[in-house]
Amino acid sequence: MSARSLLFLFVFLFNIVVFGQEPRIIARDPHGLLAETEGRRILFMAGNPEQMGAAHGRLLASPIPQVTPRTVALVAGGYYFSTGKWFYDRLAEILARSQPHTPERFLQECLAMGQAAGISERDALYGNFFPELFHCSGVAVKGSATADGEVLHARVLDYMADINLQKFALLQVFMPNDFNAWLSVGYASFVGTVTAINEHGLAIGEMGGRGEGQWDGMPMAFLLRDIMERAKTVREAIEIFKNTPRTCEYYYVISDRSGDMVGVYATPNILQILEAGEQHPQLPQVPKDTVMISAGDRAKVLSERLHEKFGDITPQLMIDIIRRPVAMRSNLHNAIFKPATLDVWFAHAGTRSPACDMPYTQVNLGKLIEFYRANSNQ
Repeated sequence: MSARSLLFLFVFLFNIVVFGQEPRIIARDPHGLLAETEGRRILFMAGNPEQMGAAHGRLLASPIPQVTPRTVALVAGGYYFSTGKWFYDRLAEILARSQPHTPERFLQECLAMGQAAGISERDALYGNFFPELFHCSGVAVKGSATADGEVLHARVLDYMADINLQKFALLQVFMPNDFNAWLSVGYASFVGTVTAINEHGLAIGEMGGRGEGQWDGMPMAFLLRDIMERAKTVREAIEIFKNTPRTCEYYYVISDRSGDMVGVYATPNILQILEAGEQHPQLPQVPKDTVMISAGDRAKVLSERLHEKFGDITPQLMIDIIRRPVAMRSNLHNAIFKPATLDVWFAHAGTRSPACDMPYTQVNLGKLIEFYRANSNQ
């Protein structure tokens, strides 16, 4: 048996072991479940915005008051000492300017979550709008770059691991009425997303840039949620980007189960699309069938590793490719998506270790949706 065949056999057996371990239910709600697999919490929510938000708040009533407002207060202190500006004034400005561009269903869900968890409306909203003030690496490969030809999409989130936001990490499975079901690598009280895949195999990850103060648009985390809920393909996602008022400067990698994938550069006024294998003067050499977004020395190492492993890339090899220094010391979470099968491998930072050095857990979005439907009260 060849080395590659052995590798595929290992992956196959690994899948059986993980998927054979059904999540353990911790708590139930009329419109949700809180479950656990391999020590990782999974929050399921289904219904209309108020029902989903209330389920979120009730099932996580203990940790949510610790995230919001306490974690936001820690961020506020650091922001003041680094900029000399009062953080809550900036949040109030963000809210006033971006709220008119935010879908009402997201605001309703956020407020219902806060009420059910016993926090104020202000804290519920501020906790979901503050990511606009802070501006990671992303890569997708397919075809000749991967061992089986299918898309693998990696997302590296380098963001404030030093405030222990990872203590409140969980997978969130959203099943809204009349919209796509989707999964977010998220956090208690957070109803937007920065790392996600939906039931149609559309995956996305965000990398922050500059542009603080450009807030007259839909906040990034809600824009990505809107894409998850309304789009099925990369090209449908691009149309939503085109037709939505945007904030600040962000980079994205988007992929889908058909094999389509792109890099996106977006500001309030500019939208640029980087196709697979397309070269860009600000990036190191990008291999064929690859989309890559990173910066500095991290980008150089990422390019070298992708070239070295070209043609043999599996989820396990991708986990190695995005280790430090591609990931930074502030690496809060990582995710590997396989859109064709809805498989997700994810890791969160430890107390003193970046996510890239922690064990990964594998789940499958399709199986999680089946699990909820089999065990819900609806």
